[in-house]
Amino acid sequence: MADLSKIGERDGLKSRKGDEPHWQRLRHGCYVGFRPSKRGGRGTWFARAYDPDTCKYSRKALGDYGSFVGHEIFSQARKDAERFADTVQSGGLLVEKLETVADACRSYAKDKPHAAEGILKRTVYSDAIASVKLDKLRRHHLRAWRKRLEETPALISRNKAGETRTKARAASTVNRDMVPLRAALSQVLSPGAPNTDAAWQEALRPIRGADRRRTLYLDRDERKRLLYACESEAEPFVRALCLLPLRPGVMANLVVGDFDKRTRSLTIGKDKNGHPRQISVPPSISDFIQEHSKNKLPAAPIFARSDGKAWDRNTWKHPIKQAVAKANLPSGVAAYTLRHSVVTDLVRAGLPVLTVAQLAGTSVVMIERHYGHLVRDDAEKALASLAL
Repeated sequence: MADLSKIGERDGLKSRKGDEPHWQRLRHGCYVGFRPSKRGGRGTWFARAYDPDTCKYSRKALGDYGSFVGHEIFSQARKDAERFADTVQSGGLLVEKLETVADACRSYAKDKPHAAEGILKRTVYSDAIASVKLDKLRRHHLRAWRKRLEETPALISRNKAGETRTKARAASTVNRDMVPLRAALSQVLSPGAPNTDAAWQEALRPIRGADRRRTLYLDRDERKRLLYACESEAEPFVRALCLLPLRPGVMANLVVGDFDKRTRSLTIGKDKNGHPRQISVPPSISDFIQEHSKNKLPAAPIFARSDGKAWDRNTWKHPIKQAVAKANLPSGVAAYTLRHSVVTDLVRAGLPVLTVAQLAGTSVVMIERHYGHLVRDDAEKALASLAL
């Protein structure tokens, strides 16, 4: 029996007949299991517990723990398996005790996108607010937490030597970082009386007007100039950003196994909303993806660096910046500018807003908020053409 707590042993496991997980006993009647991915992914964890009432074992899928790394994965899987066993062995009536702010956040993040867990790890779990009892939580606690958040610099980049570069945290970033905590507390606390210290919710109100409309746009000719100026290593990745309205991080995480050339469909497994989706691509983009998937394993990045590793914000930033300067484009152009430019073109082309939102992995509300003026412009042109 493999020791699932050891990363080396776990990585060497092979799929079993019938997709049966590899199990490890934690205690009497309680097991944690791991099933390797056939496509080279992270694999799936399971919990198994003996039910004394039915004299049978119950099983539950725990997921792939995508937001955890290294030994954190097994540690969390073990905790969840033991919690599941406690629930089963108590007749399924175990009520989770939520005493602190951290407890409320962890309960909220269980079934939420990985992004929510990541934000909570950075802003709550390591902060003094985490240990505050829910029944003692007051507005001044959250105001102090918010002030610490606003004063914490945002990370820009980290070079190989470990040096970090930061900038002042933008109001829009503060708004985004407050969302998971506000949602977690809303699930367990009722709003306090307005204008009193019990009104905890007042300290987490978003900053108005923080989400500025994106204005930096590159037309097709400018994007061609950018591609022409790109070094050969980065050109395929940058070209992909010019073809599909995906977030740069999502594009970088695409692996060969995510693309089905028979149906020309691309599976987006890890995005901001945490829910996988599929998009169909036209033949021209399908041929481009196939070209960069040749002779690669299913788990290999489609658009890889010369060393075979996936791109990330610390490696794509400098090649794009150099190409921007070489092509004499606005200095503010970044990888995200390409996503905005593609979405703009799709909206201007008359593609339904819902379709654009599905392709981009965002909501119709966000598309209408940032690009609604383009739709209105098209409507005005259409109405003007009816004039006699």
